[in-house]
Amino acid sequence: MKTNHGIAVLALGSSLLLAGCGTPPQNDNYPNSYPVSAAPVYQSAYGVVESIQLVQQGSNSNGVGGALVGGVVGGVVGNQIGGGTGRALATAAGAVGGALVGSQIERNRQAPANVYQVGIRLDNGALQTMTLDNIGDLRVGNRVRIENNQLYRY
Repeated sequence: MKTNHGIAVLALGSSLLLAGCGTPPQNDNYPNSYPVSAAPVYQSAYGVVESIQLVQQGSNSNGVGGALVGGVVGGVVGNQIGGGTGRALATAAGAVGGALVGSQIERNRQAPANVYQVGIRLDNGALQTMTLDNIGDLRVGNRVRIENNQLYRY
């Protein structure tokens, strides 16, 4: 009888050992291999400055902040006038008038900025445009290198 137990244990152990050697089921949602992380690759492009244009860049303000402040100030000032229904009307009129004036003041205060649009004819024939705050001594015809969204003369 002992040999039967020994054979059963041996058979069970062998089947478990062989089951571990099998291929696990594949899940198509995950890749079979993963990319090795490497140092970032910086690509450079070379070309010639083809054009430089001075452009006014509009402000991003829509005057909402000024309208809010103007509306509050106008409402407070309007609330100081009259009494009863007249006070309510003066408060509403002050708030609306203050909002309009505050909005316009904010728009006028934030003047558009001047930027330069530089057109570059790349060595591969493509045209690339970059917007720069300052061009320094860059001129049309200069050889340039574009690297990491920066423009360099060379």
